[in-house]
Amino acid sequence: MREALSAHLSGGISPASLALAMFDWSIHLASAPGKRMELVDKAFRKSMRLATYMAAAGGRSDVKPCIEPLAGDDRFRGEAWRQHPYCCWAQGFLLTQQWWHNVTRGVPGVMPHHEDVVSFATRQILDIYSPSNNLFTNPEVIERTMATGGANLLQGFQNWIDDVSRLASGQPEVGTEDFKVGEDVAVTPGKVVYRNHLIELIQYSPTTGKVCAEPLLVVPAWIMKYYILDLSPQNSLVRYLVSQGHTVFCVSWRNPTAEDRDLDMDDYRRRGVMAALDAVGAIVPDRKIHAVGYCLGGTMLAISAAAMARAGDDRLASVTLLAAQTDFTEPGELALFIDHSQMHFLESMMWNRGYLSADQMAGAFQLLRTNDLIWSRMVREYLMGERRPMIDLMAWNADSTRMPYRMHAEYLRRLYLDNEFAAGRLMVDGRSVAIQNIRVPMFVVGTERDHVAPWRSVYKIHQLTDTDVTFVLTSGGHNAGIVSEPGRPRRRFRIALKRANDPYMSPSEWSEVAKENEGSWWTAWAEWLGEQSSAGRVAPPSMGAAAEGYAPVCDAPGTYVLQR
Repeated sequence: MREALSAHLSGGISPASLALAMFDWSIHLASAPGKRMELVDKAFRKSMRLATYMAAAGGRSDVKPCIEPLAGDDRFRGEAWRQHPYCCWAQGFLLTQQWWHNVTRGVPGVMPHHEDVVSFATRQILDIYSPSNNLFTNPEVIERTMATGGANLLQGFQNWIDDVSRLASGQPEVGTEDFKVGEDVAVTPGKVVYRNHLIELIQYSPTTGKVCAEPLLVVPAWIMKYYILDLSPQNSLVRYLVSQGHTVFCVSWRNPTAEDRDLDMDDYRRRGVMAALDAVGAIVPDRKIHAVGYCLGGTMLAISAAAMARAGDDRLASVTLLAAQTDFTEPGELALFIDHSQMHFLESMMWNRGYLSADQMAGAFQLLRTNDLIWSRMVREYLMGERRPMIDLMAWNADSTRMPYRMHAEYLRRLYLDNEFAAGRLMVDGRSVAIQNIRVPMFVVGTERDHVAPWRSVYKIHQLTDTDVTFVLTSGGHNAGIVSEPGRPRRRFRIALKRANDPYMSPSEWSEVAKENEGSWWTAWAEWLGEQSSAGRVAPPSMGAAAEGYAPVCDAPGTYVLQR
């Protein structure tokens, strides 16, 4: 109870976890004179570099910078930042940022996790003092203020008042009202053909006279609403699959409440994935199923497929995993928020409410990308006075869900902390399950800039399977890399097949030999699905199967997706 109450003050971050990391780092730094001498030397050298640059840049704007921003850091890319004195402030900040990276990294004896936490925390503090965030040190804001006579600051203040009032009243972001579920997004026609306490199963209406014999079941993540895969008509993956002649089913997860606190991982497997497979098998009998899982849904699908293989259940024709991890030894920066101390703190928070709230999850994801999701937005909307235009993907991101206490605690502890699935220690129905037992072809997608499921972590599926794996690395991030419709500019992907008997290649080796293609990976996946399907096309199945207990309940997108 004490920790649940203190979580409100710490933003959900365990003070004990942070203190342990800081103590580990500081005591080892204090006992490493060589490291300290190195830092003094680096500080002197960086000071000389900055002094030399400032002297040269005093009356010129074409002086070569002494340090370039990291990839993806666009705070100082504008032409105004080349002018004196702003260029000096930017260079000084970047050199300071680089020096503190050296301070927090490479200290002998520090636990790697603690090193990551200290480095991350230091970066967050430094970002607060970036000259780009200050009205008086950001030349672009100064120019805008002078050009508008301060109107941008007045508009920014109004934007801030609007955001604060919406946050206080629990309203979504400005502009999300333009993307109504069932009217503007999630509009692919279909029927809800099955409903239980945890899921609604949507069957989409065919748009072709003949369809592939094998149906396709999509299992999205339950951390957000399913319609990330059915956004606007022009970028809906579901609509694309239907247009390619597939009979598509999709799970829509219930948004849990405090009453659902005791739902566990096996409930999500049995009443989610397996119940959906039973329904699809009844509606399209005597046919195997192409199963697709995205993010957490992909992890649960892999667990379900492994359990099915262990039990001799051969209903699957193939398995596709989209940005889904199966080995959690290197889960990326999310691991910063997951250790035993943090887990105790998180479980206390969820125990108090019965679930992990959407705002708590959103805060963690925003911290991973503070420049993009926090500071740059504040500068643009509150100092420049500009509202970023709302798009369907952003509106979907604001339509968040909750996570049941017991399920989320099990998921983090058993997979992230203990890595039971990859180690073959995860128990389903009293028996251990292993990914090696999955023998159907697999199509696995990772995205280059994924901060939730880093592609090198997703790539570990190659070390765990004894089947053919077609791996795709696509441009974009965790969401935008998956929602990558054909015709979208500046899209590319690499693809390569590893057969069961082929030797293993490291991610770096794979990226060197995998063929790079321009365009969307959707087309390559559609071709692959065709290769895994029966020859020829058949008449579309009926919508639901009333005789089997799967009569249509209502029109898509159903009711669970509308729950707040």
